[in-house]
Amino acid sequence: MSSADSHAPTLENGSSQPLPRFAFGVMAALCVVKLLLHLFTSVRHYGYFRDELYYLDMARHLDWGYVDAAPLVAVYAKVALLLGGSLGALRIIPALAGAGLIALTMLIARELGGERYAQLLAGVAILLGPAFLVMDNFLSMNAFEPLFWMGDIWVIVRFLRTGDSRLWLWFGVLTGLGLENKHSTLSFGFAVTVALLLTDHRREFARRWIWIAGAIAVALFLPNLVWQIRHHFPTIEDLANVRREGKNVVLSPMAFVIEQIVDMHPILLPVWLSGLIWFLRERRWRVLGLTFVVFFVLMEVAHGKNYYLFPIYPMLFAGGAVVIDRAIERLLEKRTPFLRMAARTAIVAVVVLAALPALPLVTWMLPPERLLVYQNAIGFKPAKAEVHHESLLPQPIADQFGWPEMAREVGSIYNSLPPDERAQTGIWAGNYGEAGAMNLFGPQYGLPRAYSRHQNHWYWGPPPQVYKNLIVIQWSLDDVRENCTSFQAYEHYERFGMGEENGPMYLCRDVKFDIQKIWWHSHHWN
Repeated sequence: MSSADSHAPTLENGSSQPLPRFAFGVMAALCVVKLLLHLFTSVRHYGYFRDELYYLDMARHLDWGYVDAAPLVAVYAKVALLLGGSLGALRIIPALAGAGLIALTMLIARELGGERYAQLLAGVAILLGPAFLVMDNFLSMNAFEPLFWMGDIWVIVRFLRTGDSRLWLWFGVLTGLGLENKHSTLSFGFAVTVALLLTDHRREFARRWIWIAGAIAVALFLPNLVWQIRHHFPTIEDLANVRREGKNVVLSPMAFVIEQIVDMHPILLPVWLSGLIWFLRERRWRVLGLTFVVFFVLMEVAHGKNYYLFPIYPMLFAGGAVVIDRAIERLLEKRTPFLRMAARTAIVAVVVLAALPALPLVTWMLPPERLLVYQNAIGFKPAKAEVHHESLLPQPIADQFGWPEMAREVGSIYNSLPPDERAQTGIWAGNYGEAGAMNLFGPQYGLPRAYSRHQNHWYWGPPPQVYKNLIVIQWSLDDVRENCTSFQAYEHYERFGMGEENGPMYLCRDVKFDIQKIWWHSHHWN
């Protein structure tokens, strides 16, 4: 699959030099494998992830903003609801986004001058990278973030190759949409800006196109910005609460680097690292290398979570794949084509074989009992992103357990009450996962809508009536004794779920407060 083996490249409109032929067949095959991998593993043994339950509630309350999310994630969830709202309907959406990322990464490799083998290697890296497999298992804005960022990178690479400043307009469109997907795109845009200023491309700021692009991005982001202003910037308050409460695990610089290597898979380190070195050494592509460095330093200084960096890696894999392909061609230039082909095949085979043992950990193909056995057999210990989370399984898996059972148990409590008492009983959930579970699974048990002051649920309250009784979830015994005239406790336990959910639920009788009066005096954002 060397340059000699490929079809003759063709000139594209506005290009300064010919591009290699796009490996469309390879791309299609990898995307199909990606989709099948997720469709046959993400819905068999597990259920709705906590955040997915929250996003479905957002989809029922479409708005231009939310306390802890930009608006597009609610649109994705709304599409899933229109498709029936099943777990499969929900999870086909991130799987499609992951397939799109494979195609986009291969396009970036091609734009960097990569022949068909480089495109293949880049696509395989995205297909098998543990970080991307986990992100694309369930619905969240994280599955779409790399698409917007790598769309921007494709535009930048094309600009660097052609010198066409009008391409910045597309950068503005993608950045604006990326901001409506997740606010961290601001940090990515900052890294790109600094990288441009550190190179000769700072002259672009003396031209109109990049400023028009900035105006386009602001215009697309404006609805969410107006929402934030009208609601007194709840997202900033939420982030400040997270920092003040020490909610997230803070890693040392070395631990942060090690987690990046593990999450991308150690076998792929030579690929993305060679891409980074090539970008930094080559004047033509230096903007890309500096963008990564600036963003990496920013995340480390800000004590960002390990997955905040995941969306920026595909460009490094694209660059590294080009470097490796050219190195094989150069080192084996005087050897036979068969030997060069064998070397390329061996590299892909090693990557695939090394990645296979991680698949049961990141694709959810095993039921929980077998997954625990497998984890222990290979000595794998799930990393924690948040300080207080405790579970037998990695959090993305553990947070899929216990929700239907919790709704059934609340239904049993609610339906055990006499009809007149039932009409005066509401459901108060401690967090958005519990509220989302009640709202998704509760109707089959005749449950009323659940209310919570956690995150954006606070804006969707208070309840329309003052309840005499409340079924409360995740209240402490002290809270119950203080706020209830009398109460009954009902145990809830799910072995594979999150530890904080394994506590009693209470039927709180003759509540001592007016829920509507206290609602607006407090909210729980963290």
